[in-house]
Amino acid sequence: MMKIQTRNLLKPLATGALALMMSVSALAQTGAPRTTAPTGSQPAPVGLASGATAEYRLGSGDAIRITVFQNADLTLETRVSEAGTISYPLLGPVRVGGLSVSEAENRIAEGLRKGNFVKQPQVSILVMKVTGNQASVLGAVNQPGRYPLELADTRLTDLLANARGVAPSGGDLLVVSGQRGGKPFRMEVDLPTLFGPNGREQDLIIQNGDVLWVDRFPMVYIYGEVQKPGQIRLERGMTLLQGLAAGGGLTLRGTDRGIRVHRKGADGKVQELKPAMDESLKDGDVIYVRESLF
Repeated sequence: MMKIQTRNLLKPLATGALALMMSVSALAQTGAPRTTAPTGSQPAPVGLASGATAEYRLGSGDAIRITVFQNADLTLETRVSEAGTISYPLLGPVRVGGLSVSEAENRIAEGLRKGNFVKQPQVSILVMKVTGNQASVLGAVNQPGRYPLELADTRLTDLLANARGVAPSGGDLLVVSGQRGGKPFRMEVDLPTLFGPNGREQDLIIQNGDVLWVDRFPMVYIYGEVQKPGQIRLERGMTLLQGLAAGGGLTLRGTDRGIRVHRKGADGKVQELKPAMDESLKDGDVIYVRESLF
C-alpha cells in the first residue's frame, strides 16, 4: 500500500521536472532575447559629416571594421580591395565597392541569414579610414553624394549614372570642378550635347576629388491677368510671347499694353521692363499683366 502511494506521489513530481527540463532546453536553443543595435549608429569616420556615415559609399582602399551583434568571432578589420571586394568569414568574397555603408551592412547580413550562419544578424560597419579615390555629385540629381572611382577611366556619364541621373528639376548645365596638374580646374558641360551624337568629347575622365554640380532648371514667374499664373520652366531661348502662351494667355481683362517684366540687374536691384514679344526671357524674370482700364 505504501509503495502505491509513493509511486502516485512521485508521478506529478517527475512530470513537473520533465516540463522544467524541456523549458530550459528550449531557452538554450533560442538564446536570450536580443536587443536591436541600430544600423548606422557607429561613429562617423574622419572626413565625413556626422550622421552621413550610413550613406557614404565604400571605395577601394577603404579600411573598415565589421561587427555582428553577439557574434564576436565574426568581427573583422579589413580593406576594400581594388576590385571592390572584401573576404569575409563564412561568406568568402563579398562585393561592397560602390555600396553605401547601410547597403553593405544589409548585404553581409543577408549572406549570413541565407547561409543559416546567424538567424537574425545585426551587422554594423565602421569606416576607419577613407583612402579610395572619390568624386562628389551634387545639385539637381536623384541621388547626390560621394562616389568611389572604382576604375581609372571613370567618366562623367558613369558618375551621373551612379547618382541615378538628373532630377526632374535639373537644368541643362553641369559644372565639373577640381584639380588638374596641381591647378584649379573648372568645366561647364551642356547636358543635351553630352548625350548627343558628339557627346564623347565632353565626357571627360573624372579624377579624385572632382565635384559635379547640376544646376536647377531656370524658372520664370507669371501673374496678374493671365489664365494660369505661377512658375514656368524656362526653356532655352523662350521669348516673352512663349512665356505668356505657357501661362495660358491673357484673361478678358488683361491687355498687352499692360505687360511688364521685372528683372534683377547685376547690382541686385529689380528693374521694370517693357520688352518686345520676341525678346528672350531670363532666369528669375517675373511677368506681370495689368488689368485693362477700358
